[in-house]
Amino acid sequence: MRHVFLALAIWGAIHPMYWFITWFNANGWELGPLIDSWYVNAGTTGLVWDLTIAAISLTVWILWDVWQRRDWVGLLAIPAIYCIGVSCGLPLYIWMRMRHTKA
Repeated sequence: MRHVFLALAIWGAIHPMYWFITWFNANGWELGPLIDSWYVNAGTTGLVWDLTIAAISLTVWILWDVWQRRDWVGLLAIPAIYCIGVSCGLPLYIWMRMRHTKA
């Protein structure tokens, strides 16, 4: 099962980055216009808030879980959440957390 989560973390890093790079190539390499495009309508705004709340919730859980288990390596998933996305950070943390279990 660990391999499934590692594959999902890799997919969650590569697939969204393809679309971000495609957007940057078409619109320039400035972050401001990309962020502006996230709020062009109610659907995209809702999706941004959905992912923001998920990212914050996941971060709080990771911080609590890392503190309880004293497994500091799990903190590496937090930059993945905010620099790549929840689609990478969540399966990455699950993969790291499962390294101590027998799957």
